[in-house]
Amino acid sequence: MELPVNKFKHALKAGKPQIGIWSSLSSHIVAEVLSNSGFDWVLLDTEHSPNELPMVQQQLHAMQGGTAAPVVRVAWNDMVMVKRTLDIGAQTLLVPYVQSVEEAKNAVAYMRYPPAGVRGVAGATRATQYGRIKDYFKRAQDELCLLVQVETRKAMAQIEAIAAVDGVDGVFIGPNDLSTDMGYFGNWQHPEVWKVMEEAAKKIRAAGKAPGILVGEADGKRCLDIGYLFVAVGADVGMLARGSEALAAKFKG
Repeated sequence: MELPVNKFKHALKAGKPQIGIWSSLSSHIVAEVLSNSGFDWVLLDTEHSPNELPMVQQQLHAMQGGTAAPVVRVAWNDMVMVKRTLDIGAQTLLVPYVQSVEEAKNAVAYMRYPPAGVRGVAGATRATQYGRIKDYFKRAQDELCLLVQVETRKAMAQIEAIAAVDGVDGVFIGPNDLSTDMGYFGNWQHPEVWKVMEEAAKKIRAAGKAPGILVGEADGKRCLDIGYLFVAVGADVGMLARGSEALAAKFKG
């Protein structure tokens, strides 16, 4: 069997904008529906969602026939979490709360086999198609994609150096945590926050990496215009909540 091609990673390298959606409902049915809705990528969240490893594996299975690439946000920058998520076949990971070059380098090491990293070796995982991808250990790194999440002023002060770390493919900005750290709790739309996010996109691109962000539908185009390359423009929970409320209101007032 052949090693699956990570089309999301290759699109970022080619500079092609990738439009995504956030999935927090922790459902393989939702993941399957979203995977064929026309998005380029679907974020399967485990940091702020009750999404455990067997559930994520079901979601990856459900997305196999879809057109959108799965991106899994692990709960923390942790060697075991990263290893286990890669072993179930995830190829693109988003690692939250990366604060320094050292932490970015740690994330890279967790993604790579020795001697380049510290990923544990197991031969019969879903990632290897249970041993059927014969050159997996030599070529896995070619199709793995690491996105690190920057969401504080401390991390922003080092963003050029974090982005420049070899093995980091993209840097994702977390507007809610960033705005809170800046003193604008609940107001990520503040002009000062936008200023920092625009500067961040420029610095990430200058390092030759892809900038990413999660915003609402109304701000997606603005983020693309200021240089963001992979942009999530909605979330399944919000769509379900607001959509169901709007439908009920039409009939109940």
